[in-house]
Amino acid sequence: MSLDEFGLIGRYFQRAVLQQAGGHDAVALGIGDDAALLEPSPGCQWVISTDSLVQGVHFPEQYSPDDLGYRALAVAVSDLAAMAARPLGFTLALTLPVIDESWLSAFSEGLARCAVDHRISLIGGDTTRGPLNIGISVHGEVTRGRALRRSGARPGDLLCVGGPLGDGAAGLAVVLGQPLPDALQSAGKDYLHARFWRPRAQCELGLALSGIASGGMDISDGLLQDAGHLAAASGVALHIRSAELPSSPALRCWPPAQQLDWMLRGGDDYVLLFSLPPEHGVLLQDWQQRGWPVSLIGQVEQGSGVWLDGQAVAGDGGYQHFKESADG
Repeated sequence: MSLDEFGLIGRYFQRAVLQQAGGHDAVALGIGDDAALLEPSPGCQWVISTDSLVQGVHFPEQYSPDDLGYRALAVAVSDLAAMAARPLGFTLALTLPVIDESWLSAFSEGLARCAVDHRISLIGGDTTRGPLNIGISVHGEVTRGRALRRSGARPGDLLCVGGPLGDGAAGLAVVLGQPLPDALQSAGKDYLHARFWRPRAQCELGLALSGIASGGMDISDGLLQDAGHLAAASGVALHIRSAELPSSPALRCWPPAQQLDWMLRGGDDYVLLFSLPPEHGVLLQDWQQRGWPVSLIGQVEQGSGVWLDGQAVAGDGGYQHFKESADG
Protein backbone atom coordinates (compact mmCIF):
# COMPACT_ATOMS: atom_id res chain seq x y z
CA MET A 1 0.00 0.00 0.00
CA SER A 2 1.45 3.36 -1.05
CA LEU A 3 2.05 6.10 1.51
CA ASP A 4 0.10 9.34 1.57
CA GLU A 5 1.38 12.56 3.18
CA PHE A 6 0.27 11.63 6.69
CA GLY A 7 1.59 8.09 6.43
CA LEU A 8 4.93 9.47 5.27
CA ILE A 9 5.12 11.81 8.28
CA GLY A 10 4.05 9.13 10.71
CA ARG A 11 6.52 6.53 9.48
CA TYR A 12 9.64 8.63 8.95
CA PHE A 13 9.38 11.86 10.94
CA GLN A 14 6.96 11.31 13.82
CA ARG A 15 9.59 9.24 15.60
CA ALA A 16 10.69 9.43 19.21
CA VAL A 17 14.35 9.94 18.29
CA LEU A 18 13.48 13.08 16.31
CA GLN A 19 10.85 14.43 18.68
CA GLN A 20 12.99 13.92 21.78
CA ALA A 21 16.43 14.66 20.37
CA GLY A 22 16.66 17.92 22.30
CA GLY A 23 16.50 16.15 25.62
CA HIS A 24 14.96 19.14 27.41
CA ASP A 25 11.49 20.36 28.35
CA ALA A 26 11.31 23.42 26.10
CA VAL A 27 8.97 21.59 23.68
CA ALA A 28 5.51 21.68 25.29
CA LEU A 29 3.76 20.29 22.20
CA GLY A 30 5.40 18.82 19.12
CA ILE A 31 4.19 16.99 16.02
CA GLY A 32 0.52 16.05 15.77
CA ASP A 33 -1.41 19.29 16.28
CA ASP A 34 -1.92 22.37 14.10
CA ALA A 35 1.19 24.01 15.52
CA ALA A 36 3.96 23.39 18.03
CA LEU A 37 4.32 24.99 21.45
CA LEU A 38 7.73 26.01 22.80
CA GLU A 39 8.50 27.37 26.23
CA PRO A 40 11.74 29.36 26.44
CA SER A 41 13.46 29.76 29.77
CA PRO A 42 12.65 32.87 31.85
CA GLY A 43 14.72 35.87 30.82
CA CYS A 44 15.50 34.44 27.38
CA GLN A 45 14.81 35.62 23.83
CA TRP A 46 13.76 33.53 20.83
CA VAL A 47 16.31 32.97 18.06
CA ILE A 48 14.74 31.85 14.76
CA SER A 49 16.36 31.16 11.39
CA THR A 50 15.28 29.51 8.14
CA ASP A 51 17.37 27.74 5.51
CA SER A 52 16.38 26.31 2.13
CA LEU A 53 18.49 23.69 0.36
CA VAL A 54 18.17 23.24 -3.39
CA GLN A 55 19.74 20.37 -5.30
CA GLY A 56 22.53 21.56 -7.60
CA VAL A 57 22.89 24.81 -5.63
CA HIS A 58 23.42 23.85 -1.99
CA PHE A 59 24.35 20.23 -2.54
CA PRO A 60 25.60 18.19 -5.52
CA GLU A 61 23.36 16.21 -7.85
CA GLN A 62 24.97 13.02 -6.57
CA TYR A 63 24.52 12.47 -2.85
CA SER A 64 23.61 9.98 -0.15
CA PRO A 65 20.18 10.71 1.44
CA ASP A 66 21.48 10.14 4.99
CA ASP A 67 24.32 12.62 4.42
CA LEU A 68 21.83 15.08 2.97
CA GLY A 69 19.54 14.76 6.00
CA TYR A 70 22.45 15.48 8.33
CA ARG A 71 23.79 18.42 6.33
CA ALA A 72 20.37 20.05 5.87
CA LEU A 73 19.87 20.35 9.62
CA ALA A 74 23.48 21.06 10.60
CA VAL A 75 23.85 24.12 8.38
CA ALA A 76 20.62 25.54 9.78
CA VAL A 77 21.67 24.91 13.40
CA SER A 78 24.93 26.73 12.64
CA ASP A 79 22.89 29.95 12.49
CA LEU A 80 21.83 29.36 16.10
CA ALA A 81 25.46 28.81 17.11
CA ALA A 82 26.33 32.08 15.39
CA MET A 83 23.88 33.90 17.67
CA ALA A 84 25.14 32.13 20.85
CA ALA A 85 21.77 30.38 21.12
CA ARG A 86 20.81 27.03 22.64
CA PRO A 87 18.95 24.89 20.07
CA LEU A 88 15.37 23.98 21.01
CA GLY A 89 13.38 22.72 18.02
CA PHE A 90 13.12 22.72 14.24
CA THR A 91 10.49 22.38 11.53
CA LEU A 92 10.95 20.61 8.21
CA ALA A 93 9.29 21.56 4.93
CA LEU A 94 10.10 18.75 2.53
CA THR A 95 9.20 18.83 -1.17
CA LEU A 96 9.62 15.49 -2.95
CA PRO A 97 9.14 14.56 -6.62
CA VAL A 98 7.98 11.03 -5.62
CA ILE A 99 7.66 8.97 -2.46
CA ASP A 100 10.73 6.73 -2.33
CA GLU A 101 10.70 4.85 0.95
CA SER A 102 14.36 3.80 0.83
CA TRP A 103 15.31 7.46 0.26
CA LEU A 104 13.04 8.60 3.10
CA SER A 105 14.39 5.99 5.49
CA ALA A 106 18.00 7.03 4.89
CA PHE A 107 17.19 10.76 4.91
CA SER A 108 15.32 10.55 8.21
CA GLU A 109 18.17 8.53 9.76
CA GLY A 110 20.70 11.22 8.85
CA LEU A 111 18.32 13.91 10.09
CA ALA A 112 17.86 12.07 13.39
CA ARG A 113 21.61 11.63 13.86
CA CYS A 114 22.15 15.35 13.42
CA ALA A 115 19.24 16.18 15.74
CA VAL A 116 20.76 14.02 18.49
CA ASP A 117 24.26 15.46 17.94
CA HIS A 118 22.94 19.02 18.27
CA ARG A 119 20.24 18.32 20.88
CA ILE A 120 17.37 19.78 18.85
CA SER A 121 13.90 18.25 18.43
CA LEU A 122 11.69 18.05 15.34
CA ILE A 123 8.46 19.89 16.23
CA GLY A 124 6.53 20.04 12.95
CA GLY A 125 6.61 20.85 9.25
CA ASP A 126 5.02 20.08 5.91
CA THR A 127 5.43 17.71 2.96
CA THR A 128 4.41 18.33 -0.64
CA ARG A 129 5.08 17.08 -4.17
CA GLY A 130 7.48 18.90 -6.48
CA PRO A 131 11.19 19.30 -7.28
CA LEU A 132 13.37 18.27 -4.35
CA ASN A 133 13.66 21.10 -1.84
CA ILE A 134 14.43 21.03 1.86
CA GLY A 135 13.35 23.94 4.04
CA ILE A 136 14.32 23.94 7.70
CA SER A 137 13.48 26.54 10.35
CA VAL A 138 15.41 26.31 13.60
CA HIS A 139 14.34 27.77 16.94
CA GLY A 140 16.59 28.51 19.87
CA GLU A 141 16.92 30.68 22.94
CA VAL A 142 19.54 33.07 24.26
CA THR A 143 19.73 34.97 27.51
CA ARG A 144 18.14 38.38 26.99
CA GLY A 145 20.68 40.91 25.77
CA ARG A 146 23.47 38.34 25.27
CA ALA A 147 22.94 37.30 21.65
CA LEU A 148 26.07 37.34 19.50
CA ARG A 149 25.45 39.90 16.74
CA ARG A 150 27.32 41.10 13.67
CA SER A 151 27.22 44.73 14.80
CA GLY A 152 29.30 44.48 17.98
CA ALA A 153 32.95 44.34 16.86
CA ARG A 154 35.01 47.28 18.12
CA PRO A 155 38.50 48.64 17.29
CA GLY A 156 41.10 46.86 19.39
CA ASP A 157 39.21 43.55 19.49
CA LEU A 158 40.90 40.31 18.54
CA LEU A 159 39.58 38.58 15.39
CA CYS A 160 39.19 34.82 15.81
CA VAL A 161 37.78 31.74 14.11
CA GLY A 162 36.39 28.61 15.71
CA GLY A 163 38.18 26.01 13.60
CA PRO A 164 40.10 25.16 10.44
CA LEU A 165 39.21 26.89 7.20
CA GLY A 166 39.00 25.56 3.65
CA ASP A 167 37.81 22.06 4.53
CA GLY A 168 34.33 22.65 3.12
CA ALA A 169 35.68 23.52 -0.33
CA ALA A 170 38.21 20.70 -0.26
CA GLY A 171 35.46 18.35 0.86
CA LEU A 172 33.35 19.38 -2.12
CA ALA A 173 36.27 18.53 -4.41
CA VAL A 174 36.35 15.05 -2.85
CA VAL A 175 32.57 14.67 -3.15
CA LEU A 176 32.59 15.72 -6.82
CA GLY A 177 35.38 13.29 -7.68
CA GLN A 178 37.77 15.99 -8.80
CA PRO A 179 41.51 15.23 -9.19
CA LEU A 180 43.07 14.99 -5.74
CA PRO A 181 46.68 15.34 -4.56
CA ASP A 182 48.66 12.12 -4.36
CA ALA A 183 49.52 12.97 -0.75
CA LEU A 184 45.88 12.84 0.32
CA GLN A 185 45.35 9.44 1.95
CA SER A 186 42.04 7.64 2.52
CA ALA A 187 41.74 8.98 6.08
CA GLY A 188 42.08 12.52 4.76
CA LYS A 189 39.45 11.88 2.10
CA ASP A 190 37.06 10.51 4.73
CA TYR A 191 37.69 13.53 6.95
CA LEU A 192 36.97 16.01 4.14
CA HIS A 193 33.92 14.08 2.98
CA ALA A 194 32.53 14.35 6.51
CA ARG A 195 33.42 18.05 6.78
CA PHE A 196 31.27 18.73 3.74
CA TRP A 197 28.33 16.40 4.35
CA ARG A 198 28.29 16.27 8.15
CA PRO A 199 29.52 19.59 9.53
CA ARG A 200 29.07 20.12 13.27
CA ALA A 201 27.55 23.45 14.23
CA GLN A 202 29.66 25.05 16.97
CA CYS A 203 26.84 25.42 19.49
CA GLU A 204 28.97 24.86 22.60
CA LEU A 205 31.48 27.47 21.50
CA GLY A 206 28.65 29.86 20.68
CA LEU A 207 27.23 29.48 24.18
CA ALA A 208 30.68 30.09 25.67
CA LEU A 209 30.98 33.31 23.62
CA SER A 210 27.67 34.68 24.94
CA GLY A 211 28.32 37.84 26.92
CA ILE A 212 32.06 37.65 26.16
CA ALA A 213 32.58 38.05 22.41
CA SER A 214 31.65 41.47 21.05
CA GLY A 215 30.43 40.30 17.62
CA GLY A 216 30.30 37.27 15.41
CA MET A 217 28.69 35.07 12.78
CA ASP A 218 29.24 31.70 11.15
CA ILE A 219 31.33 31.22 8.00
CA SER A 220 29.18 29.74 5.25
CA ASP A 221 30.07 31.77 2.14
CA GLY A 222 33.81 32.14 2.63
CA LEU A 223 35.95 33.97 5.21
CA LEU A 224 36.45 37.14 3.18
CA GLN A 225 32.81 37.55 2.25
CA ASP A 226 31.51 36.85 5.74
CA ALA A 227 34.19 39.03 7.31
CA GLY A 228 32.93 41.76 5.02
CA HIS A 229 29.45 41.39 6.50
CA LEU A 230 30.86 41.60 10.03
CA ALA A 231 32.97 44.65 9.18
CA ALA A 232 30.07 46.48 7.51
CA ALA A 233 27.60 45.76 10.30
CA SER A 234 30.06 46.91 12.97
CA GLY A 235 31.47 49.89 11.06
CA VAL A 236 35.07 48.71 11.47
CA ALA A 237 37.97 47.31 9.49
CA LEU A 238 38.97 43.67 9.89
CA HIS A 239 42.68 43.00 9.38
CA ILE A 240 43.43 39.33 8.65
CA ARG A 241 46.88 37.73 8.70
CA SER A 242 47.08 34.88 6.18
CA ALA A 243 49.93 33.20 8.06
CA GLU A 244 47.62 32.75 11.07
CA LEU A 245 44.76 31.05 9.22
CA PRO A 246 44.22 27.53 10.62
CA SER A 247 44.12 24.55 8.29
CA SER A 248 43.73 20.80 8.65
CA PRO A 249 46.41 18.26 7.70
CA ALA A 250 44.12 17.08 4.90
CA LEU A 251 43.90 20.54 3.36
CA ARG A 252 47.67 20.91 3.51
CA CYS A 253 47.98 18.16 0.91
CA TRP A 254 47.08 20.74 -1.76
CA PRO A 255 49.51 23.37 -3.11
CA PRO A 256 49.78 26.48 -0.88
CA ALA A 257 47.98 28.75 -3.34
CA GLN A 258 44.98 26.43 -3.49
CA GLN A 259 44.94 26.08 0.28
CA LEU A 260 44.87 29.84 0.75
CA ASP A 261 42.17 30.38 -1.86
CA TRP A 262 39.88 27.84 -0.22
CA MET A 263 40.55 29.18 3.28
CA LEU A 264 39.65 32.70 2.13
CA ARG A 265 36.85 32.08 -0.37
CA GLY A 266 35.79 28.43 -0.29
CA GLY A 267 32.80 28.56 2.03
CA ASP A 268 30.84 25.70 3.63
CA ASP A 269 33.12 25.63 6.69
CA TYR A 270 30.44 26.45 9.30
CA VAL A 271 32.89 27.56 11.96
CA LEU A 272 32.38 30.75 13.95
CA LEU A 273 34.04 34.05 13.13
CA PHE A 274 34.08 36.32 16.17
CA SER A 275 35.63 39.41 17.70
CA LEU A 276 36.94 39.21 21.24
CA PRO A 277 37.76 42.15 23.52
CA PRO A 278 41.49 41.95 24.28
CA GLU A 279 40.95 41.42 28.00
CA HIS A 280 39.29 38.09 27.13
CA GLY A 281 42.14 36.90 24.94
CA VAL A 282 43.38 34.61 27.71
CA LEU A 283 40.25 32.51 27.17
CA LEU A 284 41.52 31.29 23.81
CA GLN A 285 43.98 28.91 25.44
CA ASP A 286 41.32 27.65 27.84
CA TRP A 287 38.96 26.93 24.96
CA GLN A 288 41.72 25.15 23.04
CA GLN A 289 42.31 22.93 26.07
CA ARG A 290 38.60 22.07 26.00
CA GLY A 291 39.08 20.76 22.47
CA TRP A 292 37.72 23.74 20.58
CA PRO A 293 40.20 24.57 17.78
CA VAL A 294 39.88 28.36 18.07
CA SER A 295 42.54 30.54 16.48
CA LEU A 296 43.51 34.20 16.51
CA ILE A 297 43.67 35.36 12.87
CA GLY A 298 43.82 39.15 13.07
CA GLN A 299 42.65 42.39 14.59
CA VAL A 300 39.69 44.76 14.52
CA GLU A 301 40.73 48.33 13.75
CA GLN A 302 39.18 51.67 12.92
CA GLY A 303 38.20 52.08 9.29
CA SER A 304 36.15 49.92 6.97
CA GLY A 305 36.32 46.78 4.88
CA VAL A 306 38.49 43.69 5.04
CA TRP A 307 42.27 43.80 4.83
CA LEU A 308 44.56 40.86 4.14
CA ASP A 309 48.23 41.17 5.10
CA GLY A 310 47.96 44.95 5.03
CA GLN A 311 46.20 45.16 1.66
CA ALA A 312 42.56 46.09 1.22
CA VAL A 313 40.54 43.24 -0.26
CA ALA A 314 38.84 44.27 -3.49
CA GLY A 315 35.61 42.28 -3.59
CA ASP A 316 34.80 39.38 -1.33
CA GLY A 317 35.15 36.46 -3.72
CA GLY A 318 32.67 34.32 -1.80
CA TYR A 319 29.46 32.71 -2.96
CA GLN A 320 26.46 34.91 -3.72
CA HIS A 321 23.02 33.86 -4.90
CA PHE A 322 21.78 35.79 -7.96
CA LYS A 323 25.24 37.25 -8.53
CA GLU A 324 25.19 36.36 -12.23
CA SER A 325 21.79 37.94 -12.86
CA ALA A 326 22.75 41.03 -10.88
CA ASP A 327 25.98 41.49 -12.81
CA GLY A 328 24.27 40.88 -16.12
